[in-house]
Formats: sequence, C-alpha cells, structure tokens
Amino acid sequence: MSTLTAPADTAQTLALDVRDLTVHYGRRSRRKPVPPAVDGVSFAIAPGETIGLVGESGSGKSTIGKAVLGLQSATGGSISFFGDDITHAAPARRRALAAQLRVVFQDPYSSLNPAMTIGETLAEPLRLMGVGKAEAARRARTALERVGLPASAAERRPRQFSGGQRQRIAVARALVCDPKVVVCDEPVSALDLSTQAQVLNLLADLRDERGLSYLFVAHDLAVVRFLAQRVVVLYRGQVMETGAAAAVVEHPRHPYTRALTAAAPVPRPAEQAARRAAREAMGIGAAGLGTPSTAGCPFASRCPLATDVCRTERPALRRVGDSDVACHHATD
Repeated sequence: MSTLTAPADTAQTLALDVRDLTVHYGRRSRRKPVPPAVDGVSFAIAPGETIGLVGESGSGKSTIGKAVLGLQSATGGSISFFGDDITHAAPARRRALAAQLRVVFQDPYSSLNPAMTIGETLAEPLRLMGVGKAEAARRARTALERVGLPASAAERRPRQFSGGQRQRIAVARALVCDPKVVVCDEPVSALDLSTQAQVLNLLADLRDERGLSYLFVAHDLAVVRFLAQRVVVLYRGQVMETGAAAAVVEHPRHPYTRALTAAAPVPRPAEQAARRAAREAMGIGAAGLGTPSTAGCPFASRCPLATDVCRTERPALRRVGDSDVACHHATD
C-alpha cells in the first residue's frame, strides 16, 4: 500500500480523499496475472490545494484522474468527494457531480465539438443543469472574459483559435459551472513554453480567487513545482516519493525522482547538456528496460542501487528528510 499524508488541518472536510486505490485494465486471469495500472495509491487534497501527480507514460497518473472522474472503474480502494464516497457512484449521481468535479484535458481541440460555437460548448453543461438559455449564454461570455478572451469569442468555432487560446477555452468550460475540484490532465504539455506559463498563471490565479482544488497530472516536475503545493511521484502504478513540491523537486530522494528531475527540459542549452550528463552518470536504465518484479520494487530493473531485497520485497513509504520515499536504499 502506498500512502500520502493528508494535510495537517484535519478538522476541515477534504475536497478529495483517495485511499488504497487499485485499478486493473481488462479481464483478470489467475493463469497470467497482469499487474494493476494503479496499485494501492492514496492521497488527499484540501480545499484550495493543488496536488501534482508526476511520472513517465504508463505510471498510472492519468488512470487515477479517470477513476476520480468516474471514467474508469476502480478495482479496489475508495474515492471520497467532500466526505461523500463516490467510488462506485451510480450514473445519476455522477451526472449530479459533473458541475462540481470538472476536467481540463490535454488536447482541447479533440474535446471541443467542431460543429458548435464556443458559446454553445460552454453553455451546454449549464443547460443540462437547468440554467436558462439567456443566463447560460451570459455566464459563458463571462467565463471567456475571465480567461483572457473576448466575449465575442463565443460566436466562433474551435478551428478559429490557436492552441493556447483553445486551452483557455477548455479552462473556461471547466470553470463555467463553478466547480470545487478540477482534474487537469497534462493541460500544458502540448503548448510552447511561453503559452505554458500563461496557462499555468491563469490556473494559479483562478485557484486563489475561487478556492479551487486541482488534481494536476503531468510528466514534467518543473511544471508541477510551479503550481502544486504537494507532489506524488508514480512509477508503474505505485508511489515512489511524496512530499511538499519544493522538497521533492529540489532534494529528490528516490533514484526515479532524481531521473525525472534530470530529464526535465530547461531553456538553456548548457544546463540541459549538464542535466543529460548527470542523468547518464546515474546509471539509470531506459524506460521499459527489464521486467519489473511483481513482489519487489517496480523500479528495481532500472535502478543502479538495486539489490536482492529490492527484487523480492516491496518497499514501504518511509520518512526520509522532508519526503516520504518507497526505497530500501533512500539514505544511501
């Protein structure tokens, strides 16, 4: 089981509380067991807080987001939304939650209906909530202005906007219903650096103004460091390291976290070359190398510190410095 300590203020109701979450894809078989996509992950988000889920492709971070949104069934564990268990909520309950639990997808163009105007797209969830046509249109225009677009954008279609503008529209669509929690699934990975900064600043401003909680999914630790207060580092569905964002990014304890930090792109070529050299000096194997042990640490086949115990015994999260680390050799 992987756990992440909840915020210190336990008197308030948590916006999102995920406990021992497990997700399997496909049909499970005793003859050929398939490791879960998410394996006993726990974390909690307080109102107004941002948690960053970080990891390589296949780490399970997007699957966790889908489970929270009800787009993927949980095999085990629980998901609570402001104290209400929604792990296996019925479709009617999920529809009722749609206004309070929203999402910003990675590719806004594919999630925007090309046949609908932006105003119609933003007004659609409001109309499903029973909001009148005129009021829904007004709120759609207000949402566009709040994300830095003119109200007249409501009359245009997705193809008439740039990638950065479409991502702003996606943020407006997520916020038009005045939600409490927003799942951001790689919301800036397809954008250039300057546009990334604009969207991240927008998300931070809206969070501070509205007291929003974000579950921010990304593969870049530097991006998560900017927005999140706390970070969960995932590998093959398990938590490798957790803690305050500054502690995890600036003083990574797990070899996998160190590799992610060294791999994060920077705009200065000399620094990028130094990071690449440092990563190669770590001796960490390439992604997909070897077959992970089902009993031990999933990172053992790539880790330069791995010993026999790493391949046979799954490490529990333990406090090392200012972070919780799942590594037998985190102090080495």
